[in-house]
Amino acid sequence: MKISIIGAGSSTFSLRLVRDICMTPSLKDCTISLMDIDEARLNGVYGLCKRYSEEMDIKLNLEKTTDRRKTLEGADFVINTALAAGGHQRLLEGWSIAMKHGYRFGGSLHIVHDEAFWINFYQLQLMESIICDMMEICPDAWCLMVSNPVMAGITYLKRKYKNAKIIGLCHGYSGVLRLAKKLGLDPKKISYELTGVNHLIWLTHFTYEGQDAFPILNKWIEDQPEEYWRNCKKSYEFGLKAIDLYKKFGVFPIGDTSTPGGGSWPYWYHTDETVEEQWNEDPYSWYKSYFHENEQRADDINLLAADLSRNVTDVFPPMKSNEPMIPIIESITYDIPRVIIVNMLNDGDFVPGVPRDFEVEIPALVSKRGIQGIKTNGLPKELISNILRDRVSSVEMELQAFQSGKKELLLNLIMMDPWTRSEEQARNLLDEIMALPYNKEIKDYYK
Repeated sequence: MKISIIGAGSSTFSLRLVRDICMTPSLKDCTISLMDIDEARLNGVYGLCKRYSEEMDIKLNLEKTTDRRKTLEGADFVINTALAAGGHQRLLEGWSIAMKHGYRFGGSLHIVHDEAFWINFYQLQLMESIICDMMEICPDAWCLMVSNPVMAGITYLKRKYKNAKIIGLCHGYSGVLRLAKKLGLDPKKISYELTGVNHLIWLTHFTYEGQDAFPILNKWIEDQPEEYWRNCKKSYEFGLKAIDLYKKFGVFPIGDTSTPGGGSWPYWYHTDETVEEQWNEDPYSWYKSYFHENEQRADDINLLAADLSRNVTDVFPPMKSNEPMIPIIESITYDIPRVIIVNMLNDGDFVPGVPRDFEVEIPALVSKRGIQGIKTNGLPKELISNILRDRVSSVEMELQAFQSGKKELLLNLIMMDPWTRSEEQARNLLDEIMALPYNKEIKDYYK
């Protein structure tokens, strides 16, 4: 069996996958092909992964290449974690322009968020080119799509390439495990149902040792003193905003649903600095910390790669992560049934109220038969209405613009953001983003 990782230069992510493979005995004889266009980063990751497997006394067949078509030859599973060149820096430059024009966190996913339209343009192109290569070179392989935009990517690709084996994955679902620990519960003894769309998922069923666990959650909320909520980390996933959403809708927001990682939804908690202070929200600082931690982690990994005297396993102790990729691969290959949270089309009406040709994030049964979505009991109607307005409609507009190349549709996408006050404001933002030298392709594409 061959597992190809595209965008393998992300050292921490690739190491985490290799560690999970080393701790999955059934996969010890597989081939792992690491692919990245940055040869220096690729060499560093390859060396680290090789050292890790040797320290674990696991013989892995590791390959490396900068040729994407080569990594796809003979692949059974392709993990796409690639970010188009210059992603984070270009994201921040675009944010700076958007904020100058009056846009804030808490708007749509497509401006002041990491799935901004000028990033998604290149990401959707990259995703589609990978799928096209796979359909030519390894048509029976599964594509496990990890890189954003998962919601738009799955919707677009599965509509267009109906026979392709594509599934989207996001580790935001693991927030339910953190919630269990926060409540003092053993995560191994909980049972749960999560449902929604990517970056907007909700805990609808929650039991502990077979008993309803929502009363435990409710008591924990009631028992916290006022100082606790004020002293939480800013934009905390279990902070004031998350609790207020739980009280409003009766289901609990999980992962990035209420954090800046999910677009700081909804906007009414972010209308100005005073309101954000009231809810203990600070998306800008949250992202600043996020990017800093990523940079620090990359620096630490580079130092580790250069220091051959250190054991990689001392930095990455041998314990399985909560990432779903390797369990999915094992389940499909060796027919080990598991229920795993995945992103797929809603073609089985898994989340009632969401269009059937749109992405949903749901539990699915993974086995030799493939990945079969499990129908959920859905979400409250008032929440579905918010999803249709704030997620489905904007992604549909973005995809219409992307497929048609019409600039006016891209302008309409910006007009849908709650911080847009005039067409002139939206047009000025769009023109300035397109004027950036590295966005010439976008400018030429949208006419």
